[in-house]
Amino acid sequence: MSVLKIISAKLGSMTSADRQIGQFIVDRPDEMLTMSSAALAEATGRSQSSVVKFSQKLGYAGYQELKLAVSKAKAQEWQVPPGMIHATIEVGDSYLAILQKLISSKVMSMQQTVAANEEPTIGRALEALDGARRIFMAGVGASSLVARDFSYKLLKIGRVVIHDSDSHVQIANVSTLDARDVLFALSYSGTSHETLKIARLARQRGATVITLTGLQPNPLAELADIRLNTIADEERVRSSAITSRDAQLMLTDLLFLLLVQRQPTAQEFIHASEDAVSVLKL
Repeated sequence: MSVLKIISAKLGSMTSADRQIGQFIVDRPDEMLTMSSAALAEATGRSQSSVVKFSQKLGYAGYQELKLAVSKAKAQEWQVPPGMIHATIEVGDSYLAILQKLISSKVMSMQQTVAANEEPTIGRALEALDGARRIFMAGVGASSLVARDFSYKLLKIGRVVIHDSDSHVQIANVSTLDARDVLFALSYSGTSHETLKIARLARQRGATVITLTGLQPNPLAELADIRLNTIADEERVRSSAITSRDAQLMLTDLLFLLLVQRQPTAQEFIHASEDAVSVLKL
């Protein structure tokens, strides 16, 4: 995961001093790479020790290690394809401009979501889902739509999945969980009141809790045994949960395909499902 994305996601929860340093690095990474810790401190109006402590809070031994990480992030930075625009969609934008901005935002969110989840963490989630007696889905609003889509896919390969769009039914279902079960809870903000209550109950029941939230610190992720992250660009597409939904779908589709890959009987289940549905198309 790019250190620049990590800093950006954590800005809202940082102290005033750390936020000033972090914002400078996110906004002007190329300039930061040419600066000593003393120069960065002067540019941000903070002390040199604050810059060093900022680096250490991110898990680095010191400022030089942070600079190396930023340099690596810049080298690996995904570029917006030629002809696409990545900017705020304005009321007066043309049809073509909106189309280009929307596609750009969607592609970037999915690209960054993949980068935000390390393969070992995906592997742990996969093991938990694969070994679960039952998989319970929790989410409200747009997250509920993604949960429903994921549950349909898992049902196609013979998994026992329980999902209902009504959060009251979700929490009633979760009351039957035990250590053999998994709760998969989705909320981009990580603050959805209903989903938090469901996750807390699942933990009390001893189930494995997998959360799918934004990268920012949030209470739902704190309840997770396995935390998955999504990156979205909702500041640029404000009308609805557009890019966050696509980021969630990206990750759930990846988990589904990995489960199909490791399940020898998956294709048999999928073909049986197709055969069953085919009679309705006559």
